[in-house]
Amino acid sequence: MPDSGGSRAQRAHIPTTGTGADDLPVPHGDAGALSVDPAAPQVTAPAGLPETAGLSGPAARTARRTGLLVTMVLGGLTALPPLSMDMYLPALPAVTDSLSASAATIQLTLTACLAGMALGQLVVGPMSDRWGRRKPLLLGMVVYVLATATCALAPTAELLIGFRLLQGLAGAAGIVIARAVVRDLYDGVEMARFFSTLMLISGVAPVIAPVIGGQVLRITDWRGIFVVLTVVGIVLTLVVWKWLHETLPPADRHTGGVADALRTMRGLLADRVFTGYMVAGGLAFAVLFAYIAASPFVVQEIYGASPQTFSLLFGLNSIGLITVGQINGKLLVGRISLDKVLGFGLAVIVLAAVALLLMTTGVFGEVGLVPVAAGLFVLMSAMGLAMPNTNAQALMRTKHAAGSASALLGTSSFLIGAVASPLVGIAGEDTAVPMALVQVVCAVAAVACFLLLCRPWQRAGREAGGL
Repeated sequence: MPDSGGSRAQRAHIPTTGTGADDLPVPHGDAGALSVDPAAPQVTAPAGLPETAGLSGPAARTARRTGLLVTMVLGGLTALPPLSMDMYLPALPAVTDSLSASAATIQLTLTACLAGMALGQLVVGPMSDRWGRRKPLLLGMVVYVLATATCALAPTAELLIGFRLLQGLAGAAGIVIARAVVRDLYDGVEMARFFSTLMLISGVAPVIAPVIGGQVLRITDWRGIFVVLTVVGIVLTLVVWKWLHETLPPADRHTGGVADALRTMRGLLADRVFTGYMVAGGLAFAVLFAYIAASPFVVQEIYGASPQTFSLLFGLNSIGLITVGQINGKLLVGRISLDKVLGFGLAVIVLAAVALLLMTTGVFGEVGLVPVAAGLFVLMSAMGLAMPNTNAQALMRTKHAAGSASALLGTSSFLIGAVASPLVGIAGEDTAVPMALVQVVCAVAAVACFLLLCRPWQRAGREAGGL
């Protein structure tokens, strides 16, 4: 059975506060970093929005600073993948012309990066369970910076695809370890709330990334986008090196090798409910990535919008995702069952995808950009209910293998997304039907996995019966 809620501070050897049996313990950290050093000065630092009740003066201010620091550092790590993807999106048509390649070939640069992030997590996740979170993360960040810099120098589409694969492999460290750190520190509804808070921080990336990419294209070519990403990677590496301390104590680390890691993953996959949330989340991510891969061509080539207009529409959709994610974390979590919220979110995604398919196939006649953009906005906003809750529900079923569980979650999402990416361009650049069809198929499959594997009504019945 999954843990019922609260923080994982006791398991992670992090001192806690609380005056009664009903108090939720909250993790602590030192004033300048996220750390599990028991000798460090301890102050209360909940999930990004620290509780300061009972604290006053310098202690309360330190708690707020520490909570904000935790959220910003982890938010920066989870923001790196959408930043790497979305800043590049307005340049896809320009890259196609610059490298004299087809749209399908250039879309493989997205697929390669996504596949790299998927495979990299399978390696980095178990590494972080064995050697701690900090060292594998720093190594991955350094390689990410070097790979991104080489992308700016790629002379052919084939080399760009290879460099993007390496960029994805290295960038996986930030994704998988950020989730593992959250699992080190939090449980239950607190973990779901933290994921929603992270969505606010990391969600800024898809809002500003296409806008930045569009503005970079005003003053330079697509290679300048990778130069900017290289600078961002250097800054984030320095931030992690200085402020993100270890969260997995040596006593909680795995000592086995590859065989032990494989056994751990096999045990996780044998959990039907964990696998259900994992696959449902991966399919929902595929819906999202079908939009990411196809929207530059749909909005700019089919509907004739400029790169700047595309960037603004993309940012608006991201704002919808962020807003709904915050409604999930601030208003719904703790009041409504996570499964009910997740089910509602998946249902809205299905309806929006079906509406887009009907519009793009001409059932409603010739439609302009506005109706299609509205459908995409609803679809993207509903992701704010699906993504944080699938992660939280799956990770609540893991205890001492957060890195491996996080790796499986990320790998499944990115691999499914990587498969969906080339399918959206299979009929060429002049139709949006493949995008909408991929979205419908993946959304319906996500609902089927949720109902058939997770079976939320059964677990709700057991909880109601006190089992």
